[in-house]
Amino acid sequence: MSIPYYVGPEQLMKDRADYARKGIARGRSVIVLQYCDGILFAAENPSRALHKVSEMYDRIGFAAVGKYNEFEVLRVAGIRLADLRGYSYDRADVTGRGLANAYAQTLGTVFTNEPKPYEVELVVAEVGDSSDNDQIYRLTYDGSVADEHGFAAMGGQVDQISGELTQSWRVGMTLREAVQLASRLLGAAGGSLQEDSLEVAVLDRTRVATRKFSRINGSVLKSLLSE
Repeated sequence: MSIPYYVGPEQLMKDRADYARKGIARGRSVIVLQYCDGILFAAENPSRALHKVSEMYDRIGFAAVGKYNEFEVLRVAGIRLADLRGYSYDRADVTGRGLANAYAQTLGTVFTNEPKPYEVELVVAEVGDSSDNDQIYRLTYDGSVADEHGFAAMGGQVDQISGELTQSWRVGMTLREAVQLASRLLGAAGGSLQEDSLEVAVLDRTRVATRKFSRINGSVLKSLLSE
């Protein structure tokens, strides 16, 4: 009779965490940062069909790195939850904090109970009426939530990018300054990416419309990237 193979809980959790981190590190980076009129999302993404950044609700945006099929499932589930909550109660009851908590529960359950953890990291961001009310939540593969202040970076060379953001980001940056900073930090070896390799979107608090999310591309993005 063979002896059952046993792995201790601590080793099992460590192996799952290492597996998830390696998968996430292989992905291209995403930067989320505040600027004077809202929150900017910038991702290195040459695909025009598969988005790493998207709208979730009126004032809430979503960004992800890792396995596309896994974070796409989470994105769709978050949108359905937001729509249901807004329809059942009030649109103001849909908050970035609430969605971040829901994602934390899902990611934590998958990490603990499923054979394979999700190889994803997420940011849920909500733009407020002023910069003091902006919210940026970063969620890791195991359901941990961090309330970020000013900026967040995920995937790829995240340690290097986060260090440079700490040095270069400042309160009150213009949209042009924020886009150029993100482009420079996402670029290989410190260079700037071309607009066709960037996915850029904003939550713009100055928009009159209820929905604050908009994508920036084409001639507008090219103009922002120009000196």
